[in-house]
Amino acid sequence: MKFVDNLNKEQQEAASHKDGPLLIIAGAGAGKTKTLTHRIINLIRSGVRPENILAITFTNKAASEMRDRTRKLLIEETDHKNYSHCALPPSQGGGSLPTKNFYDPTLLERREPWIGTFHSLGVKILRENAEASGISRNFTIADASDTNSLIKGAIKDLGLDPKQYEPRKFKNIISKQKGNFITCEDFEKSASEHLEKLVFKIWKKYEEGLKKEKSLDFDDLLLKSTWLLKNNPAIRKKYQDFFSHVHIDEYQDTNQVQYELTRLLVGEKKNICVVGDHDQNIYSWRGANLKNILNFEKDYPGTKIVLLEENYRSTGTILEAANEIIKKNIERTEKNLFTRQSAGEKISLYEAMDENDEAEFIASKILEIKDQGSNFEDIAVLYRTNFQSRVLEEALLLYSIPYQVLGTRFFERREVKDVLSYLKAALNPEGLSDIKRIINLPPRGIGVVTIEKLFSDQKETLPAKTQEKLINFFNLLEEIKNYAEKHRVSETIKFIVKNTGLETMLKEGTDEDLERLENIKELATLAQKYDELPNEDGINKFLEEMALMGDQDTLKDEKIGVRLMTVHASKGLEFPYVFIVGLEQDLFPHAKNDSATLEEAEEERRLFYVALTRAEKKVFLSFANTRMIFGSRQMSYPSEFLSDIPEHLIEQENREYLNLKTIYT
Repeated sequence: MKFVDNLNKEQQEAASHKDGPLLIIAGAGAGKTKTLTHRIINLIRSGVRPENILAITFTNKAASEMRDRTRKLLIEETDHKNYSHCALPPSQGGGSLPTKNFYDPTLLERREPWIGTFHSLGVKILRENAEASGISRNFTIADASDTNSLIKGAIKDLGLDPKQYEPRKFKNIISKQKGNFITCEDFEKSASEHLEKLVFKIWKKYEEGLKKEKSLDFDDLLLKSTWLLKNNPAIRKKYQDFFSHVHIDEYQDTNQVQYELTRLLVGEKKNICVVGDHDQNIYSWRGANLKNILNFEKDYPGTKIVLLEENYRSTGTILEAANEIIKKNIERTEKNLFTRQSAGEKISLYEAMDENDEAEFIASKILEIKDQGSNFEDIAVLYRTNFQSRVLEEALLLYSIPYQVLGTRFFERREVKDVLSYLKAALNPEGLSDIKRIINLPPRGIGVVTIEKLFSDQKETLPAKTQEKLINFFNLLEEIKNYAEKHRVSETIKFIVKNTGLETMLKEGTDEDLERLENIKELATLAQKYDELPNEDGINKFLEEMALMGDQDTLKDEKIGVRLMTVHASKGLEFPYVFIVGLEQDLFPHAKNDSATLEEAEEERRLFYVALTRAEKKVFLSFANTRMIFGSRQMSYPSEFLSDIPEHLIEQENREYLNLKTIYT
């Protein structure tokens, strides 16, 4: 059997393409990951060394799935093929490579394609070129809370009140500028209005804080790595020569800095393959530029285009509804999803009296689905905004239905961050945020005044006993550092928990403290994944992935119940049964102002399209006649999206059928 025999015609066409630009327009559920992984293996079959292949995704979950599939295919291939061209040259510690040993887990970093997120690639480039970047190789990554704290400090340093000048607002402005490939210095040159000048002052102070702590925020990982490639021809050429073939998943979601980074990596060879879908562009609010995929053919002349329209996920009914919804958009490449599956069940629609009635309906339907033989894990409830989850959770609790809210991140739990801060502070004693967090945890008698004097270089003015406590604390950090240099990551985590006193403190505490201790033990278990790497590399990789985890990384594989999440968070996921709730005008589609632009209106429609195409078997839609919003009860009207779904695809739940088309005629 040929390698691509299990692909359809269009997938084969994409997987067999080798050199030059390739644009794969892949509809929802059309097997894009399968196509990409087969293309990667086909490149290796044709003589490309695995480590010279780059594939970039947007989430760790997507990267992990692609990596696992590629490894599986590599193992299958190397059982009966000769890949001597994949061996490392003697100068790199290689030489002859027996076929059976081609896939050696201890050499994965060197003999497999590099598959990861944009941010992970940024970390890789900056660590490998730290000196040229003017940063420490052991820089830490500031997470969302670290960033907010530093910006709040910058606002205070300027004599402003953080309650009046909200840190999160300035954080978002700075983040958007960095995503547009604009540095603080660039921004200063164009700042003319009062707000812009204030943003610059806060931004500058914020950058000083990051530098003092030897930290980079998420946006810096892309901005600084891209700036380095753009302004250092030798380093740029090194990566262009090394990565002979570049793949970008979800290309429609790239912002300006990601676009620039991609362009700089590809170089003159133009061996670039991007996969995307105009109809699933839903992240303009964080800088995603739809024009990047619309203009791909202009950026890379001679592009081969492959259209994947066959859907392997959803029933015919779901796809017909999705096609009807999205065809009203103008900014898109024309395509029509189809499936060889049956039409399946109709889409259910429920008209609720209010949000409580809606939640009760959803809970009762979930129990009905469970009674019919499905699992709670087969079900997802999607909503437009986070505030909608509260009443849904109350109903699920009332009916004793287990659930998980996507976004409750394990690595953002207090106790987990405490352990990570100990490790980061040991490796980077100048990380003031981490030291402030753990210097008196467990309590050491080090108060606020002591901390203020420590960080303002007034340590010598402290009493002798207090200075001794500080010496003991920093000696502890040194012990952790020395231990980490000689032991595996998981063993270092256990060392920290035991030797800092955290274990004793939690064991002697409440039931909640014991639960926190269990979470820390889970962190040590998770760290085992990095134990096979050299100690320093393992710790850096561990801290990097902890910092870069996204919402979807919090989804657990074990049986934990129904999934609740926003539609944005659901992108890339799939479930047999999907509830899409709150389908009311101005809620979904969401109304930011009285006059939405065409771009905003089309993005809302794309968002509903994404929601529909998460479902495999059955979709439940619901709206409420009244809803409590910001403390007041408001009358609601059914979403315009409901009137766009053909009547023959819908069945009314528990009420006389409502002809929604009359509302808009």
